[in-house]
Amino acid sequence: MVKKEIVIELYGRVQGVGFRRALRRFAGSLGVTGWVENKEDGGVVVVAQGEKLKLEDVLAWIQEHPGLAQVTGVSYYWRDVGEVYEKFTIRTQDNFFVDQMKSFTNLGKKLLKGVVSQRVPEHVAIIPDGNRRWARKQGLSASFGHYQAGGVQNVLALIDECERLGVRFLTFWGFSTENWKRSDLEVDALFQLILRAVPQLRSVAERKGIRFKHIGRRDRMPKRLMKALETLEQETVGNKGLTMQLALDYGGKDEILRAVRKLKGRKKITEEDISGALDTAGVPDVDLVIRTSGEQRTSGLLPWQTTYAEWYFVDMFFPDFGPRELREAVEWFGRRVRRFGGTAPTDTSAGSRN
Repeated sequence: MVKKEIVIELYGRVQGVGFRRALRRFAGSLGVTGWVENKEDGGVVVVAQGEKLKLEDVLAWIQEHPGLAQVTGVSYYWRDVGEVYEKFTIRTQDNFFVDQMKSFTNLGKKLLKGVVSQRVPEHVAIIPDGNRRWARKQGLSASFGHYQAGGVQNVLALIDECERLGVRFLTFWGFSTENWKRSDLEVDALFQLILRAVPQLRSVAERKGIRFKHIGRRDRMPKRLMKALETLEQETVGNKGLTMQLALDYGGKDEILRAVRKLKGRKKITEEDISGALDTAGVPDVDLVIRTSGEQRTSGLLPWQTTYAEWYFVDMFFPDFGPRELREAVEWFGRRVRRFGGTAPTDTSAGSRN
């Protein structure tokens, strides 16, 4: 049986509660090798090797909130086996007493802060649909709908709520490759709106340590806007807070096509190679996709990265979608049982928010 390797990062109440020891016992019972280590930020990283089905069992076990642990965020990726491990161990950077002290300190921080009782998606993507219909309903022009929806204060309010909830990655689809079919007036109004928002986004990034990243084509947008976005990316590349991906001139098929072109000429291409060639390289896959307006289509948003995502459709135009509605979506996600292609002991009813 060919060995696989999985790297898992998890957050929540996972230090100072015996999680590493419990995981070591469980992994050992399966014959899985590797290691688990506490992170300075209160999370835990796991590297595990073995048969893929057994590694999926490890992932499912982690997501079942083992023992006193309370996992609120999980990301993972597969990779080829590098260094081979003979057994499953607990890694520490310090001696036993210092390691335990740090674990209990991080546990105390979690208890004082108050961990959300349900799982929180690590990566949320939003399709802000219904802006033009909202504008027409108000008797306004379509471009005003984009102004209301994309107004920086509205976006910042959602960023703030993501931070409060513990969401670490937020993708916001601002302009698709199909949106060029709209009127020049509407397209120009949206681009001007984004350009005017950049200084405020920069200020927030400096204050909160947010990283901004543009995904999508870079050869067709106005040069002034593209330069402003690239500068914002460069200025925030080292920030360690929430990462916000702004999808502009983005299409799912287009992204995959560009990735394939990057890999042209290779004899062997793995899933990891494709993931690394996508615009989202280095960012974990999406856990929760939110689409407003009541439409129930994917529209090609991040098709590679949303394989196991939960889709939440809300019957509300995006200009009316705020922090409270975002919390409701995250709470809905927390009640879902995620199978990742496997099985789960129980399941909740799937469905939309209508």
